[in-house]
Amino acid sequence: MATFKIEGGTLLSGEITPQGAKNEALQVICATLLTGEPVTISNIPNIRDVNNLIQLLKDVGVKVLPGKPGVFTFQADQLNLEFLESDKFVERCAQLRGSVLMIGPLLARMGKAIIAKPGGDKIGRRRLDTHFLGFQKLGAKFHQLDDREVYEIGAKRLKGSYMLLDEASVTGTGNIIMAAVLAEGTTTIYNAACEPYIQQLCHMLNRMGADISGISSNLLTIKGVKQLHGTDHRLLPDMIEVGSFIGMAAMCGAGVRIKDCSLSNLGIIPEAFRRLGVKIEVNGDDLFVPQQKHYVVDSFIDGTIMTLADAPWPGLTPDLLSVLIVVATQARGSVLFHQKMFESRLFFVDRLIDMGAQIILCDPHRAVVVGHDRKLKLRASRMSSPDIRAGIALLIAAMSANGTSIISNIEQIDRGYENIEARLNALGAKIERI
Repeated sequence: MATFKIEGGTLLSGEITPQGAKNEALQVICATLLTGEPVTISNIPNIRDVNNLIQLLKDVGVKVLPGKPGVFTFQADQLNLEFLESDKFVERCAQLRGSVLMIGPLLARMGKAIIAKPGGDKIGRRRLDTHFLGFQKLGAKFHQLDDREVYEIGAKRLKGSYMLLDEASVTGTGNIIMAAVLAEGTTTIYNAACEPYIQQLCHMLNRMGADISGISSNLLTIKGVKQLHGTDHRLLPDMIEVGSFIGMAAMCGAGVRIKDCSLSNLGIIPEAFRRLGVKIEVNGDDLFVPQQKHYVVDSFIDGTIMTLADAPWPGLTPDLLSVLIVVATQARGSVLFHQKMFESRLFFVDRLIDMGAQIILCDPHRAVVVGHDRKLKLRASRMSSPDIRAGIALLIAAMSANGTSIISNIEQIDRGYENIEARLNALGAKIERI
């Protein structure tokens, strides 16, 4: 198990470019299972979760040909059906949450899939009901395999249907879309997630021959087709990494430019940081965060305390609340954070409290941060990364703190951030991997 040793208090300056979007990569890579023709995807990040998914596709028989850095061609023309039904496949799926996105494509193309409880972050319940209810609406049936804690889902031919999703789940919407593109008839998905990652998946599938309309809205109409063909696709920049870099620049930057952000796909993210008082300048498709001695939290028009809460797109992504909480610890003013989706995601604030942050954890979903206004810096600490997003938040805290911090279990950070220490050290950080 690796750790980071961080010398805090150094200022960052220069330029940094965000990697390709992790959450988009997991979806579009699984979508390559829908055709036997080659699909080339570029801007793929070299991170643990994506690499593990690519290896899993290789194991099931997908040909994966690397090209230039970040470019891979996938061809799923000879899938290994025996491996798809093996205990080894189930074991691999249980270690990787992204594997759940293989179910829709396999169900659509092969008529069945094996379901294991997927792995991933330990941030509370992440139920899969939305996925399975959608598959059932398309005509699939479940049954538990004897002597195995797994389920088989199958259908001779999926049939289009109207469905109102119980929640706007991003992975659930993506999975149902991938199942429906090869179903017989028309599928209508209401309360669909409409994040840029879903939009990208739909555009890619349409280039492969699918017929999806309503893209970017929460009402999708999918006319099933008999088969899909190959295409080329480029991933968006990772909006979560862009937000993480904004947070780093605000906390310990001396002027940082974030290159090629795809500003139109960031939604409310820049505005969320501005509500904490962080200055962000827009230069074309770049963002520049200047050095600030102080940043002052806004209040609402009626003078009440600022509240930041996660919400489905185009609301604020829950993946950035951890970073925003860290940034708020050095703001002037107080903020109430409301994390609605996961009941364990705020528990990492105990580490920030140990570092001297003034945070009141009201309950598993709400925390009040009283900013130090830079009058009292966080102090170095020894801590462990509980998940990807809390891990990067703790790294930001350690970079801004006085002294030397140690963060263990950094494999969690590696799941979502490519070569992060080298990229930040190029800006002036002092991070050592041990």
